[in-house]
Amino acid sequence: MNEPTSVAAGQLRSIVERIERLEEEKAAIADDIKEVYGEAKGNGFDVKVLRKIVRLRKVDRAEREEEEAIMDVYMAALGMLPTDTPAES
Repeated sequence: MNEPTSVAAGQLRSIVERIERLEEEKAAIADDIKEVYGEAKGNGFDVKVLRKIVRLRKVDRAEREEEEAIMDVYMAALGMLPTDTPAES
């Protein structure tokens, strides 16, 4: 009756160890990403804008366009978009 318990404990230990290794890898990758953003900043790029671009590239075009259209509607309703000025003659 001890065998199933030891098998389950072994599986659990293996799973926990794999998760721990992956967490270490994730932390190392996060450090690498931070380093690249630091390099970009050192080269004069706006890191905040770069982060937005990276996020936007993950979204498919149609979804991004829909989000931008909704944002334009909301911004217009709040008076945040420039108004058209009549052309001077």
